Amino acid sequence: MIKIYTVMSCSSCKKAKEWLESHQLEFEEVNLISDKITREDFLKILSLTENGTEEIISKRSRAYQRLDLDFDRLSINELVQIFGDNRTLLRRPLILDDRRLQVGYNEDDIRKFLPRQIRQVEMKTATENVKTFDEERAANS
Repeated sequence: MIKIYTVMSCSSCKKAKEWLESHQLEFEEVNLISDKITREDFLKILSLTENGTEEIISKRSRAYQRLDLDFDRLSINELVQIFGDNRTLLRRPLILDDRRLQVGYNEDDIRKFLPRQIRQVEMKTATENVKTFDEERAANS
């Protein structure tokens, strides 16, 4: 199941939810500010990062500026506690399933949450469209 961490006023969060809905993908929305987020939830997010905290922390946030911490030197327990106490530190939306994490909304990258069969069909259709376009362009030259 896809889980998306959002805040109400975030336009990227709205776009990501609309994309998931338009592709009929089931998801659970978690409000980063008001919903309960467990220690296990934060650990799951951290476990799916490729570059550790670098990719999930919003360096433009007031919380980041106020805390003035070296996040690379903190233990996992300290990170989880800080995220729990300062949820606005996290970039949004955070979209994840059991194997993947996407930070922010990117229309190309979010496609990784589509089932493999659908991605294969879409790739085949796109390839055929490009081939047809190239043939038409060559015929008109």
